[in-house]
Amino acid sequence: MAIFGARRVLWRSFSTISSHPLRVCIVGSGPAGFYTAEKILKTHQGSQVDIIDRLPTPYGLVRSGVAPDHPETKNVINQFSRVAQNGRCSFMGNVALGYSISLVELRELYHVDLKGVHSAREFVWWYNGHPDGRNLDPDLKNTDTAVILGQGNVALDVARILLRPTSELAITDIASHALTALEQSSIRKVYLVGRRGPVQAACTAKELREVLGIKDLYIHIKETDLKITPADEEEMKNSRIHRRIYELLSKAATAGPSQPSSGQRELHFVFFRQPDRFLESYDKKGYVSGVHLEKTTLKGIGSGKQIAIGTGQFENLSCGIVLKSIGYKSVPVDDLPFDNQKGVVPNVKGRVLSDNSGDPTSIENGLYVCGWLKRGPTGIIATNLYCAEETVASLSEDLELGVLASTTRLPKLGRDGLLQILDNRNVRVVPFSAWERIDKEEKRLGSLRNKPREKLTSWEELLKVAGSE
Repeated sequence: MAIFGARRVLWRSFSTISSHPLRVCIVGSGPAGFYTAEKILKTHQGSQVDIIDRLPTPYGLVRSGVAPDHPETKNVINQFSRVAQNGRCSFMGNVALGYSISLVELRELYHVDLKGVHSAREFVWWYNGHPDGRNLDPDLKNTDTAVILGQGNVALDVARILLRPTSELAITDIASHALTALEQSSIRKVYLVGRRGPVQAACTAKELREVLGIKDLYIHIKETDLKITPADEEEMKNSRIHRRIYELLSKAATAGPSQPSSGQRELHFVFFRQPDRFLESYDKKGYVSGVHLEKTTLKGIGSGKQIAIGTGQFENLSCGIVLKSIGYKSVPVDDLPFDNQKGVVPNVKGRVLSDNSGDPTSIENGLYVCGWLKRGPTGIIATNLYCAEETVASLSEDLELGVLASTTRLPKLGRDGLLQILDNRNVRVVPFSAWERIDKEEKRLGSLRNKPREKLTSWEELLKVAGSE
């Protein structure tokens, strides 16, 4: 069986012959993967679960996506570690889908398978020490203004990292190269740009309160942007979260002074604007100097919902760095059905469909999906728990009904077969015990700097420590 979550892919394999154990392979070790593994281990006694990931480190976005000043959110790692340490579970890092092993090969082994403008994802990876983000090197010295396109939780995380005092960040597990750059940063103004209005802002109240609570921060919101319509009232009536977000923004707009003091850091919420194009600097050819924005207005589409449409009116917003935070989108995997428009694998309750028709009879037996690749990039970490429960329920039902019955009496090779293929291809597998060496070394280095950990941020460093005894 394969389960796919976020940008992760998870495979599971199960034998339908009672004399052989249920075998599961999960590709991707983020929350969706670990929650699914945990559920399978509990639901199917005797099952074996293998988790593979292209990184030598587990935990996905919990490690490389959660902001360093949110340590409490990372506590779920303790739960995931217990899953990985289960005797029936195996973590294999440094194994890349499509490079080290293909989906076709996994299905054979397992009965059931699973310079100035940056993306916010790259920036988050950069300050969180992801090895693929280490060399981003955003220029924070030569401009005092950053524009963030988007107003969701990731956008607010990025704004908070840019504006929060570095003395507070220094005691988190932020990557040292990012902390050094932020200590030397000239950024004093951050603009959060959203297509719709304050009622429709896509963040949570918790994230919004945190960024509004930064010490000595000037908050600016245009008074006209806070005016609400009957349609806005209807939205807030149907959503307590939207009402709370609007109340927090309204209070912040009037709580502080009308003008910033000299040298004070500033956070500007810009509503009813959408990016049209980036502007190139006249002085530094090839570098961004601003964003050309189109003004928008809201149009009702029924059911108390409104969308932003362009008005044909434009304005420029000057800046020296742009961070795009307008949502994540999963990418296709070879040999796996994919809906490019929705950015998900077509599925019914986690069962992968062979095409985008939605026909529930066109099921790819043995393939399952979970997480963002199942539902899109929505929800919080805990959302993956309920998502995994639904997928595993579908898997268990299919197993009981004999849908996953093997066409041969021979057992699938599962983990042994996978390890043999990887060994033949000279793929260096990083087991969970090797991750524990990385974890121990990062915590040791962090203790020298009064930090919870000092992340190793290059493939070379990670693999070197992983291989040390």
